[in-house]
Amino acid sequence: MSSALVLLAHGARDPEWRAPFDAMRREVAQRLPDARVELAFLELMEPRLEAALTCLAEEGVTRITLAPLLLAPGGHLKQDLPARLEGFFRRFPHVLLRVTPALGEVQELQGAIAEWVCAQYCRP
Repeated sequence: MSSALVLLAHGARDPEWRAPFDAMRREVAQRLPDARVELAFLELMEPRLEAALTCLAEEGVTRITLAPLLLAPGGHLKQDLPARLEGFFRRFPHVLLRVTPALGEVQELQGAIAEWVCAQYCRP
């Protein structure tokens, strides 16, 4: 079974906005040298989510983990994402796709963010 990890970001008009996400993709790929790691966007940037998933499925990937790099489970994760995935699942029913929680829902990340914020507050 071929697998891939797709990091999903929102997207923006400013091309510089994507730099931290490209860096995250590189870091994850370095930590998972045997994994296929891709970056996709909901809007305004390429590759769009649907195109990235389709490309993977057409290349024979049968298991995808989708990690939304969004802080909270707002409208994009509650409404937009399921609507966008509906067509993908119809076209590629054999592909298993798992979506991770939003970043802000992960207790370890909440603690890391709180620690960083506190450190910033305590700086002279």
